[in-house]
Amino acid sequence: MRLRVEIPSKITPQAAVELQKKLAPLVRETSELPSKIENLVGCDATYFRGLTLAAATQVDYEELTLKKSRSVLEPTVFPYIPGLLAFREAPSVLKAIRSLNVNSYVCLVDAHGIAHPRKFGLACFVGLALDKPTIGVGKSLLCGRVEGNHILDEDKYPIAEIVTLPKSGKDIYVSIGHKISLKDAVEVVKHCSNQQGPIPINLAHQVVSKQRCLIEESNQVS
Repeated sequence: MRLRVEIPSKITPQAAVELQKKLAPLVRETSELPSKIENLVGCDATYFRGLTLAAATQVDYEELTLKKSRSVLEPTVFPYIPGLLAFREAPSVLKAIRSLNVNSYVCLVDAHGIAHPRKFGLACFVGLALDKPTIGVGKSLLCGRVEGNHILDEDKYPIAEIVTLPKSGKDIYVSIGHKISLKDAVEVVKHCSNQQGPIPINLAHQVVSKQRCLIEESNQVS
């Protein structure tokens, strides 16, 4: 039976931490991928004027071209607290992803997965909620120790791998969100990345940036 994962309304930061600890053991670190990956889904979000604007994109796996995008604009209901990004961003991101109406895909999230102090970043929450293979892609290191191209936890367990982007030479941090091995997560990210990072996430970022500008301009005119 599929587990229903959701964020209770008006959850406190203390309760959010406890929920992360409760859900972290449910993350699967082995791959449960489609026999043939046809779609990638990327997501991103931004905040302004007390609002959250989230976008999701559906990208063809082979061609790396945009098939569809959807966005959600709604009030921001959780404060910014390091380590608790899921409780601020996940509700809007999940609505955007679900509105794509894609059945089979691998999801890429602009945030960490198990490379998190409680082994449960935003990518883990998204992966569990969707019950889909999900990858966390972080721009900076949140926790762990660098050893070669791996990030190790205090028990020397690999929680992320460093991927250097082509041409730009910039490093990103790839971790498991759910239902995928670290090896496969890295392969997917390398396949779909350009010098700016994973294309599905880049496209989602473009959507939120463009829509935010339109909203801001509309408000200035009105």
